[in-house]
Amino acid sequence: MTDSSPLSILVFGAGAIGAYVGGTLVTAGQRVTFVEQPQVAEELCRNGLRLDLTIDERRKTNEPIAIGPSSFVCVSSLAEAFAHAPFDVAVFAMKSFDTAAALEGIKPFAEKMPPILCLQNGVDNEPRLAAALGAGGVIPGTITCSIARRGPGDIVLEKARGIGVAAGHPLAERLVAALNAAVLNARLFPDAASMKWSKVLMNLPGSATSAILDMTPAEVFSRRDLFDLEMGLAREARAVMAAEGARPINLPGIPIRLLASASSLPAFVARPLMMKAVGGGRGGKMPSFHIDLHAGRKQSEVEYLHGAVVRHGESAGVPTPVSRLLTETLLAMVRGEIAIAEFSRQPEKLIRMLG
Repeated sequence: MTDSSPLSILVFGAGAIGAYVGGTLVTAGQRVTFVEQPQVAEELCRNGLRLDLTIDERRKTNEPIAIGPSSFVCVSSLAEAFAHAPFDVAVFAMKSFDTAAALEGIKPFAEKMPPILCLQNGVDNEPRLAAALGAGGVIPGTITCSIARRGPGDIVLEKARGIGVAAGHPLAERLVAALNAAVLNARLFPDAASMKWSKVLMNLPGSATSAILDMTPAEVFSRRDLFDLEMGLAREARAVMAAEGARPINLPGIPIRLLASASSLPAFVARPLMMKAVGGGRGGKMPSFHIDLHAGRKQSEVEYLHGAVVRHGESAGVPTPVSRLLTETLLAMVRGEIAIAEFSRQPEKLIRMLG
């Protein structure tokens, strides 16, 4: 029988995903401690959280949820966090490019760290966590909801989907029960690699191309030449997955198997399907790659998504020219080596680089 007593949960990051997951767990009676940057931690301690979850019909609410600062703990260092230990589980809810710094900060507290539910994008974070904490120290996970952050602690749920948790860990069933008590639509997945790679398949379409060309994903898929480029990207990712022993599986709220099959369908069938899925699935919002690039941020998760396809493809002997082109071009733009305007609305220029 699954233990239903409250969990003590350490959440790394109170951004969009961290505030959504951690905040909803607070409303379900779980004990939550956030670790955040000092300025954000100070604001959360002063103002609490505001979660606009009105789009989720399961919650039957027309008003945002206000969570007072006395309902949770928010600190700016792990040393402060462990004053509230022990923890049953931790949640990694940060960008993949922040993993290295987080692991460095964890080193002095490694013996005290609980297992980490890793909700990060990509397929390389769990192995890094396992190397630092041991195989039992990480629980692979994924989140398919679309969440926007208006400000510190102020988030809005744009697409209510769910959370995947890899089965097999001693905490997995208890964790899923706690997530579902918070109406987070969590499911156990017996094949962690397929779950994580399927999320990569969800993240790839239109994201890097949109950022590089300054076009919406719907515009990208409306053009036959860019549609062909994206289908080439999808075929590369599926080939790498197969070489890794993973397969496309449906995730909460996302028909991954149908989307994955698009690359083998006739274009007249696949293009409308992808335009609707990729354009509509974002709720009119530009992909995070585009947002980060045009906000002048000097890091991008493209290295952990498209770049992961390249790296794992090299290891498996699978050619990935489209993935490499998009990864290297976007990273060069992020670093300032290529001007942001260089490819703006010039798809032919990008496609010619494939040779």
